[in-house]
Formats: sequence, C-alpha cells, structure tokens
Amino acid sequence: MTTATQAATRPLTATAPTLAPKALALAARARRLTQNHPVLVAAAAAAGAMAIAALVNRHLAKTAERANPPAGRFLEIDGVRLHYVERGAGTPLVLLHGNGSMIQDFDSSGLIDLAAKNYRVIVFDRPGFGHSDRPRNVVWTPTAQAELIKSALDRLGVSEAVVLGHSWGASVAVALALKHPALVKGMVLASGYYYPTLRSDVVAGSASAIPVLGDVLRYTISPLISRMMWPLLMAKLFGPRSVPGKFAGFPKEMAFRPSQIRASAAEAALMIPDAFRFRRAYADLKMPIVIVAGDQDRLIDIDAQSRRLHQDVSQSTFLRVRGTGHMVHQTATETVMSSIEEVAAAA
Repeated sequence: MTTATQAATRPLTATAPTLAPKALALAARARRLTQNHPVLVAAAAAAGAMAIAALVNRHLAKTAERANPPAGRFLEIDGVRLHYVERGAGTPLVLLHGNGSMIQDFDSSGLIDLAAKNYRVIVFDRPGFGHSDRPRNVVWTPTAQAELIKSALDRLGVSEAVVLGHSWGASVAVALALKHPALVKGMVLASGYYYPTLRSDVVAGSASAIPVLGDVLRYTISPLISRMMWPLLMAKLFGPRSVPGKFAGFPKEMAFRPSQIRASAAEAALMIPDAFRFRRAYADLKMPIVIVAGDQDRLIDIDAQSRRLHQDVSQSTFLRVRGTGHMVHQTATETVMSSIEEVAAAA
C-alpha cells in the first residue's frame, strides 16, 4: 500500500471505532430527555400515529380510485383535467352535482338514463370531485367553475343547453347563466342555496380548507371523521325519506379521499360569500327557470332560499316536492325529469 493510500484510509479506520460510543451516548441522551419531558413522548407518539394515518388514508384513496375508474372521458382545459360523461342525443342537457358529490350521484339516481332517451346529457365531475383536477392556484368560486364549464362545452360543440344544478351545483348553474345567458336556454335549480344566512355547520365543514392545518387534517383525522359521520349525513340529506337502495351505486370511499375532502371544505367556505355576491343579481336571469326543492329539506331552509328566489325571478316556477328532503333528484327523480322537460319546452 502506498503512503498516499495509507493517508487516505487512516481517518476512516480511526473514526469507525468512535461511532458506536457516540450513537450510544445520543441514544442515552434521548432517553433522558423523554423521561424528563413526557410531553415530548406524547408529541412523538402523536406524530407517529398521524404519519401512520396519512399512509393508511393515502392507500385507501388509491384503492378507491382503482375500484372506481373513470366512466367517461377527459378534457384538458387551462391546466385542468376535467372528467365528464356523455349519453344520448338531442337537446344538450348539462348536469352539475352538489358539494361532496360526483357523476355517480346523478347516475345512481337514474336521471342520466331517463334524460338520455330524449337529450344529449353531459355530466361533469366538478373540479376536485370524482376524477377531475382542482389546481390550488385558482379559487374555485361558482364563477370560476362556470368559466371552466363554458370552455368545456365550447370544446364539445355545445352553444345552447338546458342546465340543471343541484345544491352547490345550482350556484355554478346560476353563475353560468349570468355570465353566458346565450348559452343557458333554461335552468332547473334543485335544492340550492342562494342567499347568505348564518350557518354554523359551514364553519365546521371548512376546517380542512385552512392552509397547512387543513392539509394535516385531511390526510389524517378528517377521513376517519367522515366515515364515522356518513350515516348521520345521509340521514340529514335524504330525510325524512330513507336512503334509497339505488344510492348503493354511489362510491362513498371516493368521497373520503383527502383531495375530495379538501374540495368539499373549500366549497363550504365559499358558500356564504358567494351567496352574498349573487344576492342582487338574480333578477337579471331572463331564461325559463324551474326551482325545485323538497318541502322537508333538513339542510337548507327552502322558504328562505328557493321560495325567495322564486319571488326575485319573475318568470320562474317554484315546485315544492312534498315529503322529500335535500336529495330531491334521488327521491323524486320523475318530478325532476318533468321539470327538465318543462324548461326545455319553454326554452
């Protein structure tokens, strides 16, 4: 061995025996710190549990996506990959789902198949739901989503359409009609929220949209809480009716994904501000409109929302569906279909 080689290897051989004592000393110091500081022990345990929860939730989200592959096609619009399903032929009919939902809501209700007999039905996964992207560089207000839908319809060669929006989707439908009245020939607005009110549930539902903290929540405890609350949520949405058997086709595991939880929380946070922004613009809507609401909706006060909108939009028709809750398209599908036909005929 040359002198140079000996010089190069000497530090390595000299250092190696000292590594073990140093590691033992650090370990001993860590034990002393945790013994004297139980808060550190608890913090370390909590961090470990949250890391495990994040890994589990990520695995469950990927499993849900594999079990429920895209049923339709995609459009790439301004960096957004938008998933949609198209069926039937005739007058274009656009369906916009509510918060926390996706295409399978309309599909499981039977409304798509019913409408596709006479209409060209186009149903979108709105940004962040189902298989559609929701880039974080955009605040996805109803107006921003309306512009995205308008661009998508342009790509699909649709210049005029009847539009149905359910719940939060009704706000997107209204924004689309206000911004592009020539496109929207008529609307069905089902179980919508149109005027600002005090809503404590909105504050709680917005937590997962808070920067940093929300990201931690949606990857750790929010999916667990969502699974625990699911039966109560379904009772509130469908009440006073029971959840129909056909709703078993809705892939609830897709709704528990961290990405979709964030989208739902963001839309909850936007709900009241957007209602405040639109509240004086409804009289500008001039197309035929049918407003549909279940008279026992447990989520939205239909007198303060749907009936008031009917008063502000002179050419509208208000249909109060007896014995039905928020999910009127699921529990009164034929009635909603009749409303679509009424609007299409008037348009």
